[in-house]
This record gives sequence, structure tokens and C-alpha cells, in this order.
Amino acid sequence: MSALFGRRRRLVAVLAAILVSIAPLGLSSARADTVSVKIDEARIMKLPDRVATLVIGNPMIADASLQVGGILVLTGKSYGSTNLLALDSAGKVLLDHTVQVLSPSVSRGSNLVVVYKGVDRESYSCSPECSPRTMLGDAPAYFSGTLSQSGARNGQAAPAAGN
Repeated sequence: MSALFGRRRRLVAVLAAILVSIAPLGLSSARADTVSVKIDEARIMKLPDRVATLVIGNPMIADASLQVGGILVLTGKSYGSTNLLALDSAGKVLLDHTVQVLSPSVSRGSNLVVVYKGVDRESYSCSPECSPRTMLGDAPAYFSGTLSQSGARNGQAAPAAGN
């Protein structure tokens, strides 16, 4: 009889240990939702009431801007993932999300064309003619050349806007 009670106690102890070890897994997945946004694109979200402060874990990956009426504009800046926290004025966490920044999809109807020259990559926007596009992951010489041309063009246009 005592052997039966001993086995039952061990079984209860094992089940309790299993429940204790898996409980945090369920809580963390329910607590931190994942929000996806494509690089160089924005996503609009409605925030909970009373949000006073936004925190982005890595501002090189994503940017968040709080707008009037509790609207959040989330912009993908670089590939990867980070977190987004929304706090009330007392510092209480009202929202905790993982932000995943994805590459733009190359799908039917998309105007993004990626050309590989060996291991070097070049990106183009083709709508209807193809023009160079600066994208993370492009070959360094192509990226810096395209960025330099774009910066020079924008610099030339800036003084004219002030007139």
C-alpha cells in the first residue's frame, strides 16, 4: 500500500515540475505579440489608452512615432527584430510587442527587381523603366554609388525649394 502512495507522490511531483517549467512559455508568447513591417514601409496601429511613452529596443531596426488619438506609425528601417514598449505616465507597461522588419516581397505586380552578378546584388525599381534603388544587402560599390547620386540630386534640389 505504501508503495502505491509513493508512486502517486512521485507522479504528482513530476507533473507539478512539468507544469511549473512550461508555464512561463505560455505566458511569454501571450504577452509579447509579433508585429511585422517591411523595410522602408510604415504600418499604422492603434495604441491602448493612456500611452505616454514609446520605447524601441533598437532604433536602427525600426522607428515608432506617437500621433494624436493614440495612433502609432511604425516604420521599418533595417532587417531584423527588436521590441516595442508602450508605457503610461507612471511607467507601467501597457504594450509589449516584438517588431519584425522584413524585406520587401518580390511578387507578381511588384516593381522591385533584384539582379545578382556573382555574389554582388543590385536592386532596381522597375515601373515601367528600371532605375537603381538603394537597398540593404546590395553590393557596397553599387549601394554607395546609388546613394551618392541620390544625395547629390537632393542637395541640388534643396536650395531651389527655399526660393
